[in-house]
Amino acid sequence: MTLTLPEIIYERLRQAALAMRLPLDDVLVHALQVGSPPSWEDAPAQFQPDLAALDRLSDDDLWRIMRSTQLNQNWSRHHELLEENANGTITPSGRAELERLRTEADRFVLRKAHAAALLRWRGQHGLHNTR
Repeated sequence: MTLTLPEIIYERLRQAALAMRLPLDDVLVHALQVGSPPSWEDAPAQFQPDLAALDRLSDDDLWRIMRSTQLNQNWSRHHELLEENANGTITPSGRAELERLRTEADRFVLRKAHAAALLRWRGQHGLHNTR
């Protein structure tokens, strides 16, 4: 693969490599890694396909995810079950429901965070997009 860089970028990276006493290739790879779209590969495996799918969404779709909210009844029930769990009064079916709600909450939060990171990477910095 051949990559033609603007002279100003090449010089900045070459100077950085000299200053850090690193090969230019290492500095170039690092620059590409930190400048690449956010990775979903560090997320738990069960959430990775869902997060990977966000990479293909339009900005408008990502903004919809950013503005989405979870149903209050789910949050209320989740907190109710957390309290029962802390008190040691949770039933086996309550424990299963708590696990399901926890997974849903984790997925919801991870989707919002990944959507925000993708929007930032795409140059969409304002959290108050009106689209």
